[in-house]
Amino acid sequence: MPTFTYPLPLRWADADSYGHVNNSCYLTYLEEARTRMIQELLPADEAERRRHAFVVQQSLIDYKTPLDYRDQPVHVDVWVVTCRGARLELGYAIRDTENTYAEATTKIAAYNLETGAPRRISEAEVEFFARYKKEA
Repeated sequence: MPTFTYPLPLRWADADSYGHVNNSCYLTYLEEARTRMIQELLPADEAERRRHAFVVQQSLIDYKTPLDYRDQPVHVDVWVVTCRGARLELGYAIRDTENTYAEATTKIAAYNLETGAPRRISEAEVEFFARYKKEA
């Protein structure tokens, strides 16, 4: 399955009193990896970016095993589950070579921030996301 993999460094502030990465940080990890994946797709012009935005509708995280704070980065894999109409669903795995710490999905709507309404995913965006499409 083609994935985008982002090596994410852990931050000292991510650790809770048990030395584990706090569960609230995982959403930020997903956001950071997703943003890195689509940054080349985003228009350079701010007004155009507002017309071709994506907004998160739902995130689900399945925590598998505690992630202890450490100096080495974890890998956040991102792939496309579905991409059609105005809907995009991404899958994620937060992992290293030995463990998968969490698996997640995010439902996202293509959105025009200027009109305040959903929009159809453009052909160029469909082609971009096809690179990371999970095969059924």
